[in-house]
Amino acid sequence: MKNDVVEVQVKGVLPTTNGCAVFVGNDEKTFVIYVDHSVGAAITMFLRSTPKERPLTHDLIGHIFTGLGVKVERIVINDLKNSTYYARLVLRAENELGKKILEIDSRPSDCIALAVQQKSPIYVATKVFSAVEDMSEVLKRMKQEGGDEFTEQGEEGQNE
Repeated sequence: MKNDVVEVQVKGVLPTTNGCAVFVGNDEKTFVIYVDHSVGAAITMFLRSTPKERPLTHDLIGHIFTGLGVKVERIVINDLKNSTYYARLVLRAENELGKKILEIDSRPSDCIALAVQQKSPIYVATKVFSAVEDMSEVLKRMKQEGGDEFTEQGEEGQNE
């Protein structure tokens, strides 16, 4: 698997007119995945470890996973077709019924939210990583401008 994928982290989240731009990358390259506002807000809250009054959808999923003995093993952004990203959510279930690995087709936005929530690794298929436009300079400018709207990965080093 190691040659077919590249490990990345969420570098930041920026609200846009139609949703949020999630900057994903490593020291080599950063690219953007656009997500809807609700998932962008969830990713931001997980990055900031923001307490919530009531569980949101990804919190609920995380609680269900915990109750069933399921952990997000990793996520893989595995394809890019017609400007749409595709991802796989890889789960490890270990409970009284035994051990099992589940791989589920999922939206990258939901996968990223769950990975950040559970501090699980995020991977991108090498073919996808090679095909995406490098947005490292845009990210660098956003950090320099330091707008309140831009959320960077927390100091805790999530996903590293």
